[in-house]
Amino acid sequence: MKTTKRLSLTGAFLMLRGGQEMDFGQALTQVKLGKSIKRKGWNGKNQFVYLIKGTDLQKGLHYGFGEYLGEPTITDTLAIKTTSNHIQVGWLASQSDMLSNDWEVIE
Repeated sequence: MKTTKRLSLTGAFLMLRGGQEMDFGQALTQVKLGKSIKRKGWNGKNQFVYLIKGTDLQKGLHYGFGEYLGEPTITDTLAIKTTSNHIQVGWLASQSDMLSNDWEVIE
């Protein structure tokens, strides 16, 4: 991973300019640690991916704890904040995303 020290403010998010460039595996590890990530190569501004924990959804929905017969539990999922300012739950990486080395952590 290479890092730079210059910071820039984009929207409501402070991002490292040049960021911590990493491969998808390294970026996914950061997501699991609670960080949001984006690709330097994405052409849309203010897009980023983050983890929604199933336990947080369970608490918010008051459902999915698996305490009733047949009640499913809610699993963790990835979400993306899109350029049109929507949250899309259930984001899937493309092959290009998975093979790219331009992932950055949003600070």
